[in-house]
Amino acid sequence: MAVREKVFDVIVSCFKRHGAEVIDTPVFELKETLTGKYGEDSKLIYDLKDQGGELLSLRYDLTVPFARYLAMNKLTNIKRYHIAKVYRRDNPAMTRGRYREFYQCDFDIAGQFDPMIPDAECLKIMCEILSSLQIGDFLVKVNDRRILDGMFAICGVPDSKFRTICSSVDKLDKVSWEEVKNEMVGEKGLAPEVADRIGDYVQQHGGVSLVEQLLQDPELSQNKQALEGLGDLKLLFEYLTLFGIADKISFDLSLARGLDYYTGVIYEAVLLQTPVRAGEETLGVGSVAAGGRYDGLVGMFDPKGRKVPCVGLSIGVERIFSIVEQRLEALEEKVRTTETQVLVASAQKKLLEERLKLVSELWDAGIKAELLYRKNPKLLNQLQYCEEAGIPLVAIIGEQELKDGVIKLRSVASREEVDVRREDLVEEIKRRTSRPLCMC
Repeated sequence: MAVREKVFDVIVSCFKRHGAEVIDTPVFELKETLTGKYGEDSKLIYDLKDQGGELLSLRYDLTVPFARYLAMNKLTNIKRYHIAKVYRRDNPAMTRGRYREFYQCDFDIAGQFDPMIPDAECLKIMCEILSSLQIGDFLVKVNDRRILDGMFAICGVPDSKFRTICSSVDKLDKVSWEEVKNEMVGEKGLAPEVADRIGDYVQQHGGVSLVEQLLQDPELSQNKQALEGLGDLKLLFEYLTLFGIADKISFDLSLARGLDYYTGVIYEAVLLQTPVRAGEETLGVGSVAAGGRYDGLVGMFDPKGRKVPCVGLSIGVERIFSIVEQRLEALEEKVRTTETQVLVASAQKKLLEERLKLVSELWDAGIKAELLYRKNPKLLNQLQYCEEAGIPLVAIIGEQELKDGVIKLRSVASREEVDVRREDLVEEIKRRTSRPLCMC
């Protein structure tokens, strides 16, 4: 939890820096609210046992509840973040940070705005957070649902198979094109020549030059949807350049994001493993953040079907926890699980009352302080406790110090001791412990 709190602090301060307010929603929703929003992943939803009354399910993500909240409260415009647990009947893989109950950290902008400005800010936020967390090099893949749909249309995929072929394409970051093609043809009944045409497109990735190239593509440029998507991506790259993050972004035609509710730009951040040998390609370690535009979702919950355009992102914080924890283990660094600044100790017996008085003074002054719950603890035991708990300072009371009106302040690391006047103790402790905490 100590590691998690530090990670959450970095994320929340970024969300607040971009002007978001915070909301919360119930951990369960009406089953019908969640049904039909997640494509093939709907089978992973936890349904609560029917005990009469409404049928309920545990939330699968924070986006669908957010859309339901907007529609119910007739909100047309909000920038919000939400950090909470979600539930999926998945096969857990602890080392990779895949669980059945896990945190999501979402940031979304809802409202009618000019194209690609909020979308670019979402990508900027993603880059800011991943850079601040110092978890290694990353790349953000970007695509657009309209480009995918246009591509499927010109390749000859029947309308009814768009979504299911989409979820096959989405597996390209994990398995080879051959395996994806076999699934499309063998399991999903797509003609092999159609699959090959898709293959020619989805194996391409690059920057704004690829957008330009596809705008010239004789077939793709004839498709209205794809053309709109490509036009928006070209604009997006202009804004990303102004935000100074274009070098972190790759236009990747294989990115499909399996969820049904996306309607426009989609993106996913992957961590890159540095190549072991020169000439090797950098490997993606897996997704650590993702998101996109979903302009139709709120309308599904509005009785009049009023649409509220939305774009957002989700930080895959469990994945990040795993990475940070593994890194700390590798460095053999001990993580402090408390923030105690000082232990109030005594060098002689019969000083419990004085320790209680002093620790109370420190608490009242806002100092994080502890004492051992023994009448006459040995000084060695008190110092050992500080070393184990990572407490940096000890305030030692003795008979002589009481007479002189001073407290002996000892640094646990250097073992240096100085006498500090009792009235100056609070200031001295603050001065010595005000160094900023790092993310390590």
